[in-house]
Amino acid sequence: MNDELRLVVPDAPSDADRDAILAGLIAFNRTHVEPGPTGPLAVLLKDEDGSTVGGLWGSALFEWLRIELLFVPERWRGSAVGSAILREAEALAASRGCIGASLDTYSFQARGFYEKRGYSLVGTIGDCPPGGARHFLQKRFDQAA
Repeated sequence: MNDELRLVVPDAPSDADRDAILAGLIAFNRTHVEPGPTGPLAVLLKDEDGSTVGGLWGSALFEWLRIELLFVPERWRGSAVGSAILREAEALAASRGCIGASLDTYSFQARGFYEKRGYSLVGTIGDCPPGGARHFLQKRFDQAA
């Protein structure tokens, strides 16, 4: 370190701290590549009362959909609801100019579900969580069967 900088470990980092780091990273990235269409993408699963009970949440960046969350309540698992949500999100992402989708899932979650829908494994972190694994998958829309 030099005299102008110091490391600080806050007990409760603020949103402003995160925003400052993000602004610097975005500025750096844009000197190398344009982000393309960006923004959130959601396919929501609503019950008869109109309450959100599941669905998919993601965002577009660098012409890829990043699937952050996908949840189907247990009573509807195995009934093609998850497949329908995923297909809708992929179609929406493609219509917004995305060339593919990426996500991560844990070994106790849904790796097989995604692989059956054309996603391929691109990396794994072992022992995350201990005794399990965190898997990273992707699917290019132009190579999908």
